Amino acid sequence: MPLTPAYERDPYATSLDTRILRGGEEKGRPFVVLEDTLFYPEGGGQPCDFGTLNGTAVLDVQKRDGELRHVLASAVPEGPAALKLDWARRFDHMQQHTGQHLLTAVAQDRFQWATTAFHLGATVCDIEVDAPSISPAELARLEEAVAAEIRAGREITARWVSSEAYALEAVRSRGLPEGHTGDIRLVAIAGVDLNTCGGTHLRHTGEIEALKILGTEGIRGGTRLFYVAGGRVRARLGAHERRNATFRNLLGAPDEELASVLQVKLDHLQALERRSRKLEEELAESMATALAAGPETLLEVHLEGRDAAFLQRLARGVLAAAPAKAVFLTTEQGGQGLFLLSAGEGCSLDVPALGRSVAALLGAKGGGAGKTFQGKAPSLGARAQVVAQVRAAVAGD
Repeated sequence: MPLTPAYERDPYATSLDTRILRGGEEKGRPFVVLEDTLFYPEGGGQPCDFGTLNGTAVLDVQKRDGELRHVLASAVPEGPAALKLDWARRFDHMQQHTGQHLLTAVAQDRFQWATTAFHLGATVCDIEVDAPSISPAELARLEEAVAAEIRAGREITARWVSSEAYALEAVRSRGLPEGHTGDIRLVAIAGVDLNTCGGTHLRHTGEIEALKILGTEGIRGGTRLFYVAGGRVRARLGAHERRNATFRNLLGAPDEELASVLQVKLDHLQALERRSRKLEEELAESMATALAAGPETLLEVHLEGRDAAFLQRLARGVLAAAPAKAVFLTTEQGGQGLFLLSAGEGCSLDVPALGRSVAALLGAKGGGAGKTFQGKAPSLGARAQVVAQVRAAVAGD
């Protein structure tokens, strides 16, 4: 591979004709090593590039043992290689990574917050700075200062220097990779930043388009700062607008009133849920009283549209009023059958043993302790058979 690969010589190139030097396999996946490459390998917080090689998808690019391994969707023979870059992914990464350099420089120069880590995520990026906390007003000032440098359209260049020349430069760096030897690559934002970096970058800050700080969280005594840049800002704004349009239609309110209208509806819903729980309790109490007054020793009931909590409440009510009885209750919820077998203190029924038998007949999973056994079944199709078995067990008790 040339001393300077194609992705460094021209990060805006989208195609390249080169040759496959050799192929191999790593963890069951085929890879090739190329004479030259468009594809940036993962490193420095920046993910690798994607694209195709002779029409075959390039799934990953990693540095291994001094070479760049291009992991492919399927093996390809050695020989000529036509590379096509996923330009949308590359340009997005350049916007995010260049945005990080600018954000880091402004944060340190204006606020004395040094960056200690960087992560370029699939949807959101973040840097970690050595500030224990950052106020909303400080975030606003930081974002505005970054926006000013974006508007300035400052030139961005990359160059290689010797280790001796590097020692004379005023470089902003989190340190060189462990074991690094030889020349060092520097990326400069004119008048703003000079940083060690191997990543792909824009021609000038204007191509960042915009950078939006999304929020912060405390981490390791510092602050993690989340942001998006470039096309991600527009995509995120578009997604917010589509959601807001949906909310406007659902709530019948303009944007500035959505939160307050939604809060009123949530408060109303919570009041209805409290009222519903109260009615459920009253219904269970009334049903328990009626069932307990009957002559049957086994009370078996199937209830439509109830949940496990209702079955438990009903069983407790019945057995508190009639401790010599047993209950077998079922319902269906979410396409599953629910069952509960329970006996009062005055009933000597072996509930755990009978419960396991019931579960086996229903093909259910369940368990319990003492006088109660409950579970979930894929179907209640065998309910009549189960009731007959439970009734026989209670009669023989």
